[in-house]
Amino acid sequence: MSDITEQQGMTKKQAQRLELSIIALCLISLVMIFQPFSKFLFSAGAILVVVGGLAFNLVPKCVAGNTFSSVIRTGGIVALVFIVVLLLSIGSAKLYGLYLLSQ
Repeated sequence: MSDITEQQGMTKKQAQRLELSIIALCLISLVMIFQPFSKFLFSAGAILVVVGGLAFNLVPKCVAGNTFSSVIRTGGIVALVFIVVLLLSIGSAKLYGLYLLSQ
């Protein structure tokens, strides 16, 4: 047992704080979108909705016993999938535009 190093997972309180901070990010972004005062706040809220939606995929990992590294690894996978989908959508829009211009 002396050679085995055991990784400490999150405590229940840490997991709840992480989960609540993700939910708070989503709620703040919605408030920023539906406020009638500033276009800048609307733009920032629209960006935060996307970030919050991606971060919401981490909520199932916010349980006591999971390590922070597993949450970060899951976040990296979510970000990688988002980048691939973004590049595919931009590429298909570009190809569609070239198709329309050729006719």
